[in-house]
Amino acid sequence: MVYVGSELVSNRSNTTLLGPQARVDAWERLGSEYFDVIIIGGGVVGAGAALDAATRGLKVALVEARDFASGTSSRSSKMFHGGLRYLEQLEFGLVREALHERELSLSTLAPHLVKPLKFLFPLTHRVWERPYIAAGIFLYDRMGGAKSVPAQKHLTRSGALRMTPGLKHKSLIGGIRYYDTVVDDARHTMSVARTAAHYGAVVRTSTQVVGFLREADRVSGVRVRDSENGATAEVRGSVVINATGVWTDEIQALSSQRGRFRVRASKGVHIVVPRDRIVSEAAIILRTEKSVLFIIPWGAHWIIGTTDTDWKLDLAHPAATKADIDYILGEVNTVLVTPLTHEDIDGVYAGLRPLLAGESDETSKLSREHAVARVAPGLVAIAGGKYTTYRVMAEDAVDLAAEDIPARVASSITEKVPLVGADGYFALVNQTHHLAKMYGLHPYRVTHLLDRYGSLIDEVLDMAKNKPELLQPITDAPSYLQVEVVYAAAAEGALHLEDILARRTRISIEYSHRGVHCAGQVAALAAPILGWDSAAVDREVETYTARVEAEIKSQMQPDDESADALRVVAPEARQEILEPVQPSK
Repeated sequence: MVYVGSELVSNRSNTTLLGPQARVDAWERLGSEYFDVIIIGGGVVGAGAALDAATRGLKVALVEARDFASGTSSRSSKMFHGGLRYLEQLEFGLVREALHERELSLSTLAPHLVKPLKFLFPLTHRVWERPYIAAGIFLYDRMGGAKSVPAQKHLTRSGALRMTPGLKHKSLIGGIRYYDTVVDDARHTMSVARTAAHYGAVVRTSTQVVGFLREADRVSGVRVRDSENGATAEVRGSVVINATGVWTDEIQALSSQRGRFRVRASKGVHIVVPRDRIVSEAAIILRTEKSVLFIIPWGAHWIIGTTDTDWKLDLAHPAATKADIDYILGEVNTVLVTPLTHEDIDGVYAGLRPLLAGESDETSKLSREHAVARVAPGLVAIAGGKYTTYRVMAEDAVDLAAEDIPARVASSITEKVPLVGADGYFALVNQTHHLAKMYGLHPYRVTHLLDRYGSLIDEVLDMAKNKPELLQPITDAPSYLQVEVVYAAAAEGALHLEDILARRTRISIEYSHRGVHCAGQVAALAAPILGWDSAAVDREVETYTARVEAEIKSQMQPDDESADALRVVAPEARQEILEPVQPSK
């Protein structure tokens, strides 16, 4: 059961709700119980490690300084893919592993979140390119790419242009159609964390690690600080896993232990433009001099990216520059019939890839392989890798951490554990019209909800019981229903307006106002659940508006340093966050 305002709502699917009371309970448990595994980092790898450990029967704590997926895991290219381009780098093992994971998620683990996606690979050279690329895609398919998705199909120039009329006639001589996948990365990461909580993990966001506990020569836990109110607690356990991505080195320094590897941050920038600006029925992959560029359908939009440049400034708020945006526009406009302009852009986002340092001076050539190391007795670190292989990374981290757990640790079983919302999803898709009639919604709206919540759709819509107004769209973001805001606060661990607008929904990148126009309405919907008074609502709206203004200004700057200087001055939603955390003397 869950209270929404004064209403008691049935929790039909018996999932764990990450609401305000769960947060209070988690703080109490963190400070009073002993854990087998303590995981730092609420990105996809940390959430995956929590799920892996919990489903092995271990007692698990997961702490995150900000929000689920608030770093790298919400700012990807939105693809759950094998990495076709890594075949050229001869990383066959990585591609095979990633394709196996893609197949698992499409068919079993997260079919409501991971979707097949048709791609066009435009060919630009005669004679050699078609057999060369075809051989690569054939290998891609054979490694696992053609099980839940169709195999490649060869197209003439006219056939390719029928599929993608928005491309210039002279930009290609033919094409190959193949399939990959698309995912809402932030929702997926949150769902992994929520599934871990469902299996018993104590999961808490806005909980920052500020120090390590020791007994003799071993790490015996962490000291945490509540990013909302500054309260502190000590969390004790057999082993700590550092799964903090680009913050790996910072946490390593905090532990006063010498690291086994270093992590470099590579900035990737994406732009979001309306769907009608590019006429195409397929996603497009373009080869550039530096890397590849993806044009990915995203609801009523296209996501276009990415860049790949070294980043040495603020890790929490990487800033896109005018140069980054101009680069993307310049590359994509070489092939488009109707060029894109800055005025066409509804959203921009920048993320940092945590790459293992040392393989190359160019970030675009650094390995996407991951590494896991036992840094000290009681402390394991994992870094590198790619979003798609999160489950394998998590398994490897827990396998190594098991050396510090006194009891026998069972083998990983996460290949067989669907995420919350996956069970029953396919049957509900077949019942779309019935659900639409039952809730008085248009079938397209039910499809949208199923693709966000899967079989939890009843749990979401039940929160509108006796409150039919919650089934109305958000006024200035009509892709989303008002009840989705209520559910984000009551069940999905959202604590701030930013969490809801940037990650539980993607309003911050899908509308040209970037969420500012609906911030007041969304804050008012979340306020009764999160206990905000009018002053708190005003503060949330002002803080979010300042974030958007800072981002827009930074995106007009010519270089990283000037963009970063503008972005970092925006106020933090989590007022007690420490950035960076300094090791104690």
